Amino acid sequence: MREFRAVFAAHLMSLLGVVVSEIALTVLVYRLTASPFLSALTFALGFLPYLVGGTLLAGVADKYPARRVLVVCDLLCAACAAAMVLPLTPVAVLLALRCLIAAVSPVFNGTRTATLADILGDGDLFVLGRSVLRIVSQSAVLTGFGLGGLLLAIVSPRGALAITVATFLGSALLLRFGTVRRPARDGDSGALLRSSLSGARQVFADRRLRVLMLLFWAPPMFSVAPEALAVPYADEIGIGSAGLGILMCALPVGTITGELYAGSVLGPSARSRIVLPLAATTLLPLTVYALTPGLGWALLALTLCGAGSAYTLGLDRWIVEEIPEELRGRAMTLLTAGLMTIQGVGMALAGLAAEFFSVSAVVTGAGVIGTLCCLLLVAEARRTEERDGADRHMTSR
Repeated sequence: MREFRAVFAAHLMSLLGVVVSEIALTVLVYRLTASPFLSALTFALGFLPYLVGGTLLAGVADKYPARRVLVVCDLLCAACAAAMVLPLTPVAVLLALRCLIAAVSPVFNGTRTATLADILGDGDLFVLGRSVLRIVSQSAVLTGFGLGGLLLAIVSPRGALAITVATFLGSALLLRFGTVRRPARDGDSGALLRSSLSGARQVFADRRLRVLMLLFWAPPMFSVAPEALAVPYADEIGIGSAGLGILMCALPVGTITGELYAGSVLGPSARSRIVLPLAATTLLPLTVYALTPGLGWALLALTLCGAGSAYTLGLDRWIVEEIPEELRGRAMTLLTAGLMTIQGVGMALAGLAAEFFSVSAVVTGAGVIGTLCCLLLVAEARRTEERDGADRHMTSR
């Protein structure tokens, strides 16, 4: 478990650094340009390059030893953050560096997840370990935004970015000296781009694996709608900035609560049984927005929606059991990249829809359309489960 502790500490350290850097860089760009658009673009660039990095660079996760990939990713991010600290760095370069960090992130996260399976195995320990990291991620976002605001009251944005450099370097040291060197999973010496695209084709060619990954992505795509529109909704129901802060915490709090309960109270078989029912219903609480609820009811709806994400614990195990070992790094990189990309798309679509409809109508629509999509995916997941079970039965005869 020494290795897991090192991975856990490195994850916490780098994640806090990323969250603080997002706030600091957004504030820095706004101070340099006085442009709300460029300030918002700075934040959005944390999502957009994920698809490029996750698709074109996914082969890195299997082509090279995992520890080397993780350490190099951290060092690249530290170098980018260090360049942001320099006083003469122009805004265009700041945005380009932000893109580079975001493009590296899916490779780092996918490699770390695959390494977690190497450390903990692909059974229940992996599921619980991955759940712990997700809970840490949600908690770090809540804590990091608060700490980032306090930090910027004490130091300049560039000073906060300098602290981020230290967190990336600390993470690199923990991973270098706290984890064991393992050989590359895929010994293919072919081109990186070909390896990455080949891995993506293999993942999506498997009907069972494809539907499981879509089931992992679909609910988050729609559940981001109330978060993306929290500011105009708070204005619509007149709850002020304090109410807005509480509203934005509801979904992460629900997610943490649901994962803690499923991870600590339910056993492996129970976690598997709740996957499909929860995936099918987790977005239903958003339909409460049809009544334009006040703060109390909105908090309850968002907390319940977040708690429904406990379905991912059982789904994690299904996915890792379905992936061939030599493809694990690329598949996990794609899973991470797809999740971040689909959330960015969901935010953009929610914002676009809110230009034509009320916020409450958009969130309600996200709940209804999202539930229909999830029901279709659940039906397909059941069909592929029955097919795989029949195949295994025929093979065993």
